[in-house]
Amino acid sequence: MFQQFLAWWFFTVRGWRTEGNFPYTLKQSVIIAGPHTHGVDFFLGLAVRQQMHFKFVHFLGKKELFNPITGWFFRLLGGHPVDRSKKNNMVEQVVDLYRKNERFHIAISPEGTRTKVLKFKTGFYHIAKNAGVPILMVGFDFGKRRVVFADPFYTSNDESADLRSIVNFFKEFEGYVPEYGITDDIVC
Repeated sequence: MFQQFLAWWFFTVRGWRTEGNFPYTLKQSVIIAGPHTHGVDFFLGLAVRQQMHFKFVHFLGKKELFNPITGWFFRLLGGHPVDRSKKNNMVEQVVDLYRKNERFHIAISPEGTRTKVLKFKTGFYHIAKNAGVPILMVGFDFGKRRVVFADPFYTSNDESADLRSIVNFFKEFEGYVPEYGITDDIVC
């Protein structure tokens, strides 16, 4: 019911639209959505999930969100807790989820935070590469009220060139807080 309300709010009341196609036949992927500049991005993501019938898409959240008080809510929405400390190897934690689930899609922010970044967190990239799954880029454009789906992107042996392609896709979208958006000055 909550996600239905969000879909109605964004797509009917606020006039958002989707562009591009989601490859529903694809059994696994890492979905990166951005730019991630504000908490409202999470709610837009839930609205898109409802609108596009993405019940099979999960998301990662810091383990602190999955406490006894709020954990049930985030799990109900499709969340998976991760320990982001280096000693716990978040990439391998998530790759293991792909190994255990025949159909698995996870949504992640390439920036890893809601503030301005000068370098992407590359965990999403290494998850896709190590799990052998494509990256699906989804742009949230608050300026034009659109959600844009790119074609599946497969990692190569040139991480820097791959990350530059990803930056080039996202830099055209205006985040909720425009000055925190993805720009050419991101180091790859």
